Amino acid sequence: MSTASTAAGVPNELRRRLGVPDTVVIGLGSMIGAGIFVALAPAAHAAGSGLLLGLALAAVVAYCNATSSARLAARYPASGGTYVYGRERLGAFWGYLAGWGFVVGKTASCAAMALTVGSYVWPGQAHAVAVAAVVALTAVNYAGVQKSAWLTRAIVAVVLVVLAGVVLAVLTCGEADAARLSIGRDASFGGVLQAAGLLFFAFAGYARIATLGEEVRDPGRTIPRAIPLALAITLVVYVLVAIAVLAVLGPSQLADATAPLSDAVRAAGAGWLAPVVRVGAAVAALGSLLALILGVSRTTLAMARDRHLPHALAAVHPRFGVPHRAELAVGAVVAVLAATADVRGAIGFSSFGVLAYYAIANVSAWTLTPGEGRPHRLIPVLGLAGCLTLAFALPPASVIAGVAVLAVGAAAYGIRRIVAP
Repeated sequence: MSTASTAAGVPNELRRRLGVPDTVVIGLGSMIGAGIFVALAPAAHAAGSGLLLGLALAAVVAYCNATSSARLAARYPASGGTYVYGRERLGAFWGYLAGWGFVVGKTASCAAMALTVGSYVWPGQAHAVAVAAVVALTAVNYAGVQKSAWLTRAIVAVVLVVLAGVVLAVLTCGEADAARLSIGRDASFGGVLQAAGLLFFAFAGYARIATLGEEVRDPGRTIPRAIPLALAITLVVYVLVAIAVLAVLGPSQLADATAPLSDAVRAAGAGWLAPVVRVGAAVAALGSLLALILGVSRTTLAMARDRHLPHALAAVHPRFGVPHRAELAVGAVVAVLAATADVRGAIGFSSFGVLAYYAIANVSAWTLTPGEGRPHRLIPVLGLAGCLTLAFALPPASVIAGVAVLAVGAAAYGIRRIVAP
């Protein structure tokens, strides 16, 4: 690896503290977040009765990406995820482009998730609550990755209990009708693809496991186990929730819902659960925000090590063993965004950026040799094709914004190479 050493005893090396359970929990905290509370409605709007097909397609693409990422992370157990894999397997530019898209897109996602917390906790003071959440979670991350894992474990437990309550309340009520799950003529191929692109974003949290590769014990064994396990648990949860909500609301009513899970429990005659769902959504958003800050700060660390970002951000705290300057910088930027702008409706490019990120991961996995743990050839091929297909099936505004963000990053890279070759 070019700049960051992974040898023991290197001052700027992160500490390997995470085993399989903690790593799986961090993956779950990233994936089973606020997305499941809101993503079903726009996906139903796009796919209609083909929503479950869109979910299945998103899961297939996510599985291919997760497998490619797991093999690469075991080979390159360093902070940065696909930034590192692209750099090592494809060249500096492709690694940089993956890292750029991830940092810019996910920073906006952090601010959006913080505002989501504010909207659920105190709608009249959403910006103030969002900033407070960012400051608090940045402090937790600063205190060490194990503290983050402990908090994530508690958050995941609360969210899973809430989702289990929703599924049980809906599927045991008299209003649920299996006929609403059937696929009708309103489901189009393009709509299913667009729904898959929107739902894929909810699966993308397993990247946090890869970006934390430098903090995982025995990464060659832990990461290939943790990523598929976290993805499998998430898929089961998503399928159960989607079936329950569809069965009681139907695709058309779900498409118009502003709070799908709350609407579902009300339709099921369990209106008393609606406030619980609201709390669950706020806690889930906190979990997503915590994991997002972790992932962005680790990719920032890797890019700072290679001087694509200010090298001062590559420092690792001597006591807590975390990239403290990167975490503080990310926290500060997110807090400013959360305090000054409402970016919840302007981050469609984040889905595009995530898909581009995984496209580079799949191409990187294709270059692995059998001795390096290469996955079956079909996996990176399907993953790459799926990423590109879903990326360009997103709404046009999201595609345009995503292409623009990547183009700005590419231009900045070219200028930097000219000025400082």
